Amino acid sequence: MNALAATSRNFKQAAKLLGLDSKLEKSLLIPFREIKVECTIPKDDGTLASYVGFRVQHDNARGPMKGGIRYHHEVDPDEVNALAQLMTWKTAVANIPYGGAKGGIGCSPGELSISELERLTRVFTQKIHDLIGIHTDVPAPDMGTNSQTMAWILDEYSKFHGYSPAVVTGKPVDLGGSLGRDAATGRGVLFATEALLAEHGKSIAGHRFVIQGFGNVGSWAAQLIAEAGGKVIAISDVTGAVKNNNGLDIPKLMKHSEENRGIKGFDGGDAIDPRSLLTEECDVLIPAALGGVINKDNANDIKAKYIIEAANHPTDPEADEILSKKGVLILPDILANSGGVTVSYFEWVQNIQGFMWDEEKVNSELRTYMTRGFRDVKEMCRSHHCDLRMGAFTLGVNRVARATVLRGWEA
Repeated sequence: MNALAATSRNFKQAAKLLGLDSKLEKSLLIPFREIKVECTIPKDDGTLASYVGFRVQHDNARGPMKGGIRYHHEVDPDEVNALAQLMTWKTAVANIPYGGAKGGIGCSPGELSISELERLTRVFTQKIHDLIGIHTDVPAPDMGTNSQTMAWILDEYSKFHGYSPAVVTGKPVDLGGSLGRDAATGRGVLFATEALLAEHGKSIAGHRFVIQGFGNVGSWAAQLIAEAGGKVIAISDVTGAVKNNNGLDIPKLMKHSEENRGIKGFDGGDAIDPRSLLTEECDVLIPAALGGVINKDNANDIKAKYIIEAANHPTDPEADEILSKKGVLILPDILANSGGVTVSYFEWVQNIQGFMWDEEKVNSELRTYMTRGFRDVKEMCRSHHCDLRMGAFTLGVNRVARATVLRGWEA
């Protein structure tokens, strides 16, 4: 099941639990706007290359639309639609005043030079600048993009609209980015995991963790979990996987990964088949890479007691059912990885106010939001007798539906 079908399925289940009017349900599901643009740039060798850019603006009932821009060769309308919809529910679960959006360009960023990436970003911004904005749609980094990408968008947008630091988040600190933003999603994963374990009288310390993915989210989650006393026994990335039952030395692994562009060859553990990582014996499994990695083919073999979804849509619905029957508790992505968008909200607030926070305040506020989000989800679980995924979806969908009706929607 692809990401859009799975997301829509979860939404419809939540709508049924909430007893939503069928017309309101359909209205909430249809995107506000879908944008598709051609981006043609001169390559460094003088030839021309064309790429397709997308921006799906899903819903703005609760505030400006918010979502990342990804550069990846597999970017397509269905994926962008699914992720935009997920952002609508995620911002509502986090209870921040945003709607959902997502964007991307179908390209392989690793095959483009820095100057080519800059030209591509500026052309894309030129094509969509009148459809994004501080109070309309606020992009952020995603897979294949970073703070430099946001700096180029800010600069290009400002040529048309005047200096507007709040038009994007995830910017360099020197251009109004927030302290703590780089670690925000990984730190949010830590706080969400702490909340889930505390619910069962447990803590991070002493538990064994397996993390799939060692990019921004996975590496920060690993570092912070290790600092909190957790034992990270296995990690994978696109280059390979490594395991050490006594716990990996995360700072050493991070240094190795930076120097060698991946964890392959790390001598602080044993190399294992990356395909076996998800089924390693552990207490907590954290998928922090691509979507759809936990599916009906491997769900029966997963041995973790808890799954924390740091990636977007890592678990297929069929796998959800299998894992539920096994008693595995899954903390869904729209709560578990909402730390990034929450600190993006803090950055937007700071830009609008023209007053920046110190990192201690950012992290303290993030803990408050993540802990409150978990508490709110649990309350919906109790009210609707459902699991954590449906608790999160019913919470998010209900908040958006209420805002839609309050603003004057008519059946």
